[in-house]
Amino acid sequence: MRLPNYLSHLCASLVLLASAANAASADLVYCHYTYGGETKTLRAEATDTPYKVPTTAVGSYFRFRVVIEAEPAELAAVKTYVYADHDSGPVLIHQGVFPWPVNEAPEQRFGFSGLHRVYEPVRDGEFEYWCSVEDTGRGGS
Repeated sequence: MRLPNYLSHLCASLVLLASAANAASADLVYCHYTYGGETKTLRAEATDTPYKVPTTAVGSYFRFRVVIEAEPAELAAVKTYVYADHDSGPVLIHQGVFPWPVNEAPEQRFGFSGLHRVYEPVRDGEFEYWCSVEDTGRGGS
């Protein structure tokens, strides 16, 4: 049975919309971070201007930044940065680099990144994070 033209075009449009939505969601990463007993989620999108991605203040000591560089494909990566926020300016104290696109199994408790812990060298505070391609919130601390 052949569909009428308008139904064929409608079906083709729906397929294109669905694939565009999947491609868009594939360029998102959710990093769940905990500091001082409070857990939050930072959403990151693929960018062509990685140096313009801002940091997020976490407590009075840490700054957190997540960058997705999807192009060029041979260098594509998700990069996480944790800075110590000194009076003289931020200092990088931790960096994670993960190949992009990620290969994340649904049963992975702490997403594609695994659980990371970064410690304040002065106050002994702990910053903890893990990243996933879905905003699941699973894992916790």
